[in-house]
Amino acid sequence: MRLFLALMPPPSLRGRLGALADAAQARCGGRRMPDESLHLTLAFLGEVEETRAAALVDWVSRLAVPPGEWRLNAWGRFQRPGIVWVGGQAPDPSLVALHCRLWDELESQGLEGRPSRYVPHVTLLRRAERLETEGLPTPALTWRYNRFELIQSITDARGSRYVSLAHSPER
Repeated sequence: MRLFLALMPPPSLRGRLGALADAAQARCGGRRMPDESLHLTLAFLGEVEETRAAALVDWVSRLAVPPGEWRLNAWGRFQRPGIVWVGGQAPDPSLVALHCRLWDELESQGLEGRPSRYVPHVTLLRRAERLETEGLPTPALTWRYNRFELIQSITDARGSRYVSLAHSPER
């Protein structure tokens, strides 16, 4: 099963992210991410066998993370895959620390795949026809978080969808 660790936005923030996705799609084209799919990936795990996934469910449900606040105030893009995203103007130290902490623990469990670079962001568009974010409304969002989730990405005839398998305890 295909898994990742993520922060999932609360409903009010998800709606505001969706409005930014609408504005980006009107300007850039491409495939808009559905509101229910909007998230911040902390660690992409890829394909994981079911026995390891069960151990991850147990680990996630016991691992409390410190509450934090992330300011989303910038547009970004990844040229090659045609992704338009929102995130911070500078890397958020708390999110980078959380990402590193999670990967340290994942690697101690024998999982591999830590990226060489981590850019906290929320993907709004894929396969954008134009990567022109100039002129879009400046994001001014605050995301308060106090837990993360283990998410399974399922792709079938209906497309892709995400299912939460576990979440860390709230602080």
